[in-house]
Amino acid sequence: MKRSRAELPDADALRALIDKAGWLAVRATPGARSEALRIEDGRVLVKVRAKPQDGAANEAVIRLVAQALNLAPSRVELLRGATSREKLLRIAT
Repeated sequence: MKRSRAELPDADALRALIDKAGWLAVRATPGARSEALRIEDGRVLVKVRAKPQDGAANEAVIRLVAQALNLAPSRVELLRGATSREKLLRIAT
């Protein structure tokens, strides 16, 4: 079965949520049926297919956020929340 593309918001809407220090708070949902990144009530919600094993879900979150911002994944760094659903990312522009 062919996988559909991830649902992504407008990159400018996502950039508006990055603070002056370059930090972006997200809530991750690993093991989802489809990948999506949504903005609801000023919060970023990320759903990824990857399971939370050996950092696979964290890598998928970083990849999806980078894709939504049109950046290389190396420009997105996980600062806090490696084992939590609430994550803090640093976005290098």
